[in-house]
Amino acid sequence: MKNLFIVALLFTSSFVRAQDEKGIKFQHGLTWAQVKEKAKNEKKYIFMDGFTTWCLPCRVMSNEIFPQPNVADFFNTNFINVAIQFDVTKNDNEEVRSWYKDAKSLKEAYNINSYPTYLFFNPEGELVHRVMGASATAEDFISKAKGALDPQVQYFTLKRQYEAGKKNPDFLLLLTNAAQLAKDSKFLPVVIHEYLATQKDLLTKENLKLLTISTLKSTDPGFTVFRNNAITADLILGKGKSDEIIRSIVFDEIVLPYLRIGGIKTNYGGGMIVYSGKVNDHVDWNEIKAKLDVRYPDLSEEIIMSSKPMYYQWLKNWPEFSESVSAYLIKYGDRLSKDLLNTYAWTILADCEDMKCVESALTWSKKTLTGEDAKKVMYLYTYGNLIYKSGKKEEAIKFLEEAVKVSGEVDGDLTMLLNKMKKGEKTW
Repeated sequence: MKNLFIVALLFTSSFVRAQDEKGIKFQHGLTWAQVKEKAKNEKKYIFMDGFTTWCLPCRVMSNEIFPQPNVADFFNTNFINVAIQFDVTKNDNEEVRSWYKDAKSLKEAYNINSYPTYLFFNPEGELVHRVMGASATAEDFISKAKGALDPQVQYFTLKRQYEAGKKNPDFLLLLTNAAQLAKDSKFLPVVIHEYLATQKDLLTKENLKLLTISTLKSTDPGFTVFRNNAITADLILGKGKSDEIIRSIVFDEIVLPYLRIGGIKTNYGGGMIVYSGKVNDHVDWNEIKAKLDVRYPDLSEEIIMSSKPMYYQWLKNWPEFSESVSAYLIKYGDRLSKDLLNTYAWTILADCEDMKCVESALTWSKKTLTGEDAKKVMYLYTYGNLIYKSGKKEEAIKFLEEAVKVSGEVDGDLTMLLNKMKKGEKTW
């Protein structure tokens, strides 16, 4: 979520949907009831594009994917298309406002909580398929949407068959793939567990990938698999993946209850994780470590050190946040991903005015600009802005100019931010 949030900050222009004339032709001037009636009369399926004005992937889909001729041909031929805005802004036009009531009902009825959400209904108005998130190409988007027209792979059709008792291994795997596409985070672990229970070898590439999705608690089968077979699993999943899964679960089960009163972790999919519950102002780290030492002595120290930056960020205690990140980096620098370092650095850039913290963040950010990532736009942007915030304007401009050059954009958002920097205006 944080990385996506950072990207979104780079592109602050207002949301403009692609023109219907050159792409998918969306219905206008109809209510939801009228859209369903039209679909029933024409015996066509309904494609619903659920978006918000603040959603960057929604904007990319609207501006870059929807207008493509092959996308337009497929959707205009097979669907009654309707685009629904699910947030409310002061700039909403009359048509958007007329959909407020329907949008609220649809959001509640179909549990829409991340965007873009694409829903597909049959001509009778029954929900049969769901696709979550943006697609990188027109072909990928069309491929996903084709599933809505095929009862053999329609997600909700398959789910109803499952609920009726169909649970052979091939079917469970088919349903698992459909649930992944729909990003049904509650049901997905359930069906994966049922499928994996039919498998003799959990260390195959396919089964290990499913275990990364379904291992959410220490009581899940995958927890033991990753705890006892980390070397084998990491050869397939990538270095450190097993440890990452284990530490995340241990944090949720042992550490989080100390840091937040009634702490709850909600995973919305796509990397979007939200923690709720009142932050505990007084945490006894020694008590937490003692509890960790009993069950996970080999992980105790690192889990404590990785937990502190998160906790102090929740408290907005930036000196402690900065100190804890630096300590974590010194002790476990080889384990910290560059994306995480960039997120830590961005946090200081966005929220802290203490120049000592800014200098520390510059140290973290600089470590991201190595090897093949030396020209990564995201990292250049963060580092350049931290230099700017530290008062070194001319040096900062060079990094932003490099970011613009690498991005290949012409008169885009990065250029706009660069011009603001040259004028001495705030850029974060």
